[in-house]
Amino acid sequence: MMVQQQTADHGCKSRVALVLIDGLGDVSIPSLGGLTPVAAAATPNLDALAHAGVNGLMDPVEPGLACGSDTAHLSLLGYNPRIYYRGRGAFESLGAGLAMSPGDIAFKSNFATLDKATGIVTSRRADRHFEQEGPILCAALDGLKLPSFPNYEVRVRYATEHRCGVVVKGRGLSGNISGTDPLKDNRPLLTVVPLDNSEEAKHTAAVVNELSQEMQRILTSHPLNVRRLADGKNVANVVLLRGCGIRIEVPTFFEKHGLRPCMVAPTKIIAGLGLSLDIDILEAPGATGDYRTLLTSKAVAIARALAAPLDVPPNVFVPGEYDSKPGWPGGYDFGFLHIKAIDDAGHDKAVMLKVKAFEAVDKMIGQLAHLLWQAESGGNVSYSICVTGDHSTPVEYGDHSFEPVPFSICCLKDFVKAIGGESIIAATSMDTFKLPHVSDEGFESPERIDVGKRWVRATAGDPVTSFSELAAARGCLGRFQGSEMMGIIKNYLQLY
Repeated sequence: MMVQQQTADHGCKSRVALVLIDGLGDVSIPSLGGLTPVAAAATPNLDALAHAGVNGLMDPVEPGLACGSDTAHLSLLGYNPRIYYRGRGAFESLGAGLAMSPGDIAFKSNFATLDKATGIVTSRRADRHFEQEGPILCAALDGLKLPSFPNYEVRVRYATEHRCGVVVKGRGLSGNISGTDPLKDNRPLLTVVPLDNSEEAKHTAAVVNELSQEMQRILTSHPLNVRRLADGKNVANVVLLRGCGIRIEVPTFFEKHGLRPCMVAPTKIIAGLGLSLDIDILEAPGATGDYRTLLTSKAVAIARALAAPLDVPPNVFVPGEYDSKPGWPGGYDFGFLHIKAIDDAGHDKAVMLKVKAFEAVDKMIGQLAHLLWQAESGGNVSYSICVTGDHSTPVEYGDHSFEPVPFSICCLKDFVKAIGGESIIAATSMDTFKLPHVSDEGFESPERIDVGKRWVRATAGDPVTSFSELAAARGCLGRFQGSEMMGIIKNYLQLY
């Protein structure tokens, strides 16, 4: 049964913007004086939000689990990944724009470099900056024919960076197979094997092994790779296939939570997950899902979607079609804004970049609050902002880890009081900006602002005065699992 959205006693409709910082959590860094990157960053807006709201520490799936972004997002949005997860390939492919039908299989895929003589994958990422060449190679692979299996259709679409989505369409396929990705550099390319004894899985393994070989054949002789070899660059002569999956069939987000949802997520796997839950994916020009992203564009898109009908919502992406469709004219109740660059900095072990990226995110939070405050002042909607992460990506490790992440939620009017009042929020610059390019050399730990001295408490939420992992541990929400997040958000919206 659909849960009806709750509203406060004063009859004002409540809407929320959830800012999901991918790879938010971290560990103490010696070069930062024992602080985590978010604790070391100068983040007055995030600190004001934590100071005026309620806080806690969240295990995205469960304590002690170093989860992937896909399983974490399912859990946070209220879908148990142990029940609903069917592999990440379908998410990546849907997000890349490939329509999927029941029975199709899909893969999350990388363009990589293979030493043909030894069969060793020397680089799992042929090139992180593949925006120009990736679509060309995907076009060369799209629609390729499998000599031994001519009845199957192969679709390939570029995603972001070195990634692409791959879908195999046809009858008698199984998602219960392994992949070709060795998951680490300088390891052998793997052969696909069935993961059960069914004839469908055995047959599918044979189909995908031939697909891998045909992709290698096409890529090796492609003029683009011939040129890259001559220029001394890594050739993209193999597509690593992993996370074979089918499109999940679940209750829609609206059916489950009673909130009309939208999402800004240039990262294709997150967009595809949203599409699987029937969440509208908003267009946000310049939002790329990497270090080049324009965070202001994301804030504008979410604010327009939540402000409608006072504003016109952005257009919505439709997989399998080149034309978008209009957004929901009456406006959305739940706006999900995904930020990937923080996670990339963790994977790249870039301490200073992660610190400065948090400061850029903080600036975007101020812009989002500015736009939502304009909408709240002119309409009959009250807004809240929630900020959290999907997992930790410590720069010391360069990979996902199991540390919990901070969670803060605050109603907008309390945030405005905490930041210094309407004159401060009105003066927020809406100029677009780029993420900084920084080096860790010569970095000195910044002085952390004591927000408890700077601001007067706007609410009696809890004693937290800044946004960080340790600060959130003092929050009134305590430590909770990601499956509880949507319940916390909906209960909070009832108050405002």
